[in-house]
Amino acid sequence: MRIGELAATVGVTTRAIRHYHHLGLLPEPERQANGYRVYGLRHAVELARIRRLTELGLGLGEVRDVLADDAGRELVEVLAELDADLARQEAALQARRARLRELLAAAEQGRLPDEGPVSPELADFLAELGELDQTSPMAAKDREMLALIDTTAPPELRGPLLAALLPTVTDPAALAAARDVYARLDALTDAAPDDPRVSEAARALIACLPPELPGAGTPAPGGFLAAVLADCSPAQAEVLRLVLDAVTNGGAR
Repeated sequence: MRIGELAATVGVTTRAIRHYHHLGLLPEPERQANGYRVYGLRHAVELARIRRLTELGLGLGEVRDVLADDAGRELVEVLAELDADLARQEAALQARRARLRELLAAAEQGRLPDEGPVSPELADFLAELGELDQTSPMAAKDREMLALIDTTAPPELRGPLLAALLPTVTDPAALAAARDVYARLDALTDAAPDDPRVSEAARALIACLPPELPGAGTPAPGGFLAAVLADCSPAQAEVLRLVLDAVTNGGAR
């Protein structure tokens, strides 16, 4: 058989056969006098075995290990590992489908935030925040920052952090205080860093923060913090510096 006939017989491409030759998975016959390679039945049998193993999900490196073990013990070991891996993938897929069902249900009820598939904890927080971000530029920045934290923070920190912040927007007095802080910060858009209102806004913001804020004692990475401050006006950035210093160092509330 020529390579095209072998490929058609086993149901693979000629490119795949050449790749298997290159990797040493399939013996490559010598060229005949006419320059063509002639494949025999043994090549077809080995190629069919490679196809079966790859269809099971084995990588080509694993296929090489299986083909090198005549006793077949390696195949049992690899298949067991593959089964465990598929079980993990199946569990992950079920979890993703469950999350999608939650998001679809939220969309049907008009509760899907503009940020899209955020965690349930952040979705609850944003729902309580309501339309505040549409009237306050700083509230809108906070919303974006929370979505970023929701994506990047580990679950063991993200859940407690949002749970601690939720009372700040569910209690009427706390929500009124948050609105006041946002108004103070918005008023500093064109102010200088030494404006007297900067320290007042910092004290008001510190007073709004929960007494126990998860992760408060862990400084943010320098590059990330610099990007956050650069996105604010000089006076607003100074407010955040004062607040971060107080929270990180256990300053008075």
